[in-house]
Amino acid sequence: MDKIGCGWILLAAMAASLPAAGAERADILVADFEAADYGDWTATGEAFGPGPARGTLPHQMPVTGYLGEGLVNSYYNGDGATGTLTSPAFTIQRRCISFLIGGGKYPGEACMNLLVDGAVARTATGPNDRPGGSEQLRWHHWDVNELAGREAVIEILDRRTGGWGHINVDHIIQGDEPFAAEKQIELTARHRYLNLPVKNGAPLRRMRLLRGDETLREFDIELADGEPDFWVFIDLAPFAGQSLILWADGIPKNSKALDNVRQQDAIIGADTLYRERYRPQFHFSSRRGWNNDPNGLVYHAGEYHLFYQHNPYGWKWGNMHWGHAVSPDLVHWHELPIALYPHTFGDWCYSGSAVVDAANTAGFKTSGEDVIVAAYTSTGRGESIAYSTDRGRTFTDYAGNPVVRHTGRDPKVIWYAPGKHWVMAVYDERGDSKGVAFYTSPDLKAWAFSSRIEGYYECPEIFQLPVDGDPAEARWVLYAADGEYAIGAFDGRTFTPESGKHPFNRGNCFYASQTFSNIPAADGRRIQIAWGRTGHPDMPFNQMMNFPVALSLHTTGEGIRMFALPVAEIESLRGTAHSFEHLALQPGDPNPLAAVSGELFDIDMTFRPGPTGQVRLVARGLPIVYDAAAQTLACGDCAAPLKPEDGAIRLRVLVDRLSVEIFANNGRIYMPMRAVLDEANRSLELAATGAPATTGAPATVDAIAVYELRSAWR
Repeated sequence: MDKIGCGWILLAAMAASLPAAGAERADILVADFEAADYGDWTATGEAFGPGPARGTLPHQMPVTGYLGEGLVNSYYNGDGATGTLTSPAFTIQRRCISFLIGGGKYPGEACMNLLVDGAVARTATGPNDRPGGSEQLRWHHWDVNELAGREAVIEILDRRTGGWGHINVDHIIQGDEPFAAEKQIELTARHRYLNLPVKNGAPLRRMRLLRGDETLREFDIELADGEPDFWVFIDLAPFAGQSLILWADGIPKNSKALDNVRQQDAIIGADTLYRERYRPQFHFSSRRGWNNDPNGLVYHAGEYHLFYQHNPYGWKWGNMHWGHAVSPDLVHWHELPIALYPHTFGDWCYSGSAVVDAANTAGFKTSGEDVIVAAYTSTGRGESIAYSTDRGRTFTDYAGNPVVRHTGRDPKVIWYAPGKHWVMAVYDERGDSKGVAFYTSPDLKAWAFSSRIEGYYECPEIFQLPVDGDPAEARWVLYAADGEYAIGAFDGRTFTPESGKHPFNRGNCFYASQTFSNIPAADGRRIQIAWGRTGHPDMPFNQMMNFPVALSLHTTGEGIRMFALPVAEIESLRGTAHSFEHLALQPGDPNPLAAVSGELFDIDMTFRPGPTGQVRLVARGLPIVYDAAAQTLACGDCAAPLKPEDGAIRLRVLVDRLSVEIFANNGRIYMPMRAVLDEANRSLELAATGAPATTGAPATVDAIAVYELRSAWR
């Protein structure tokens, strides 16, 4: 292990014209805004409210980066309010004035000024002057050496209305050097990983990995100054043997935050990887950091590729990259290096899709290997593509990006065989109107607008499925992030709804699903993965993917509807089986599953409810309840209507550490639920409750099979 201590280089050089103090002089606090009111400061207008804000104000994006409990926040009553906040006069007694600042970037309108003799001597703004951005405060400083001994006033000004028409300020400090400054360390990439310490809730620091003047990586990170909560990493493999610089801004003086940065051949914590206390055991989660939307689901050369929205450097959303994992069987996943990096900092890699360009329509093919083409939103440019000639291991950004420019995001690309062209379904915003726009292309590069359908929000998906297994009765399915779907016809340019939108997901652990492209015809399945919105703050990772499901269309009493069942590959994890048949369930009867104990389960059960009362399956403390009179299936805060079929209800339940996924009546109901299950509770319980059996026939169980599952990681 190399502990990097290659010498600090302080980039913010200080003026030396003030008299030497003989010893380091203490900083002078001008204001920290921790009191209930502004004290001797004078406020005018409405923007600054009756006193310092306690963080984020109503309808504001989360405000971060301030110290303590209070700060100046002129978003009081929104961006339409204006006003000023002015300090009492003070004497400039140090070389620098340091402060935290964020909000709008509008000089003279939303800013902080240093006034000397009534004139603006120094000024600063936040970083934001366009949609998007962040409410994070960052350290700035003014060099005021030439103003030493002068009397000054600080004026915080908000005369701006509209987007980002506000300013945030905290902790104003006089000192002989900046309270926080840029620092860097020099290193040679001798090992695979550069491990960085993270402390949840610490101020975000901007970091860069540089090769000379070239920025190789740039990101925000909650860099730990003391004991970290966990470690993240930069993969140095592409830069092996090279001289690099790790740069960070806003590092407080006397901070030891960069002292703990370490180079080594393994990520710190590798010895417990996938065995952490709350790590899902058969749902994919990234080794470190945040994940959300699945992206670019594609099958190629014997591998299922799962790309996904990923923050490699923290537990929270941010720094959007495309993470990457592959699997031979949809169960056992191997995480690969990051697939797509931001073009520049702030030009994030948002959601998208991937296809195999088997006919080489784009002309990217250079060998016998078919090319994977990823379509994604580059937030600073528009809809963009990148291509891989090595089975998705590395990607090259197309020089002609963006290929589509509009107000929207999240391109889903498919090949429309009858028309021999590509189709892009992409979320499209036009003022208050939200929908899906369709574009077509012969080569993935040049796209033409075809049509638009109203009423969908982000992450669109479109595909065709046979009805009841009959290709002659196929329908197209269109949905967006919430999964509510329409069934209809699609001619390669326009989607014509036949019915819907219909509810699909009935749980609380589902968003932004996508289906795999290029599944072999011999397989024929339409396989979907959704973002499983569940996590635990004690872990070095956050969120997961739901278990893959196979989708199908079936005729029901309400019309054609989409069903979902877990892919059959889950059976590869089955271990000990417990089977029971022909059980009568009376209220007060002993629990027939009392002898079953385990952590991970696949449960398959068919029962016949009585005319009243409830059937309850309690999985490690989480009740799943069928109410016979109401004909509803409920778990936690979610419920769905469910009628018996031929007098019976069939349940399929997958139990993992952070979720329980429920499927009813062969997939008619799909209810993925987030649940942090009690580690000590490994029991299952099956019971009837409610009306006594004398008022009606008891519930009966035709059969129940309980399979203990092995971890997919071990």
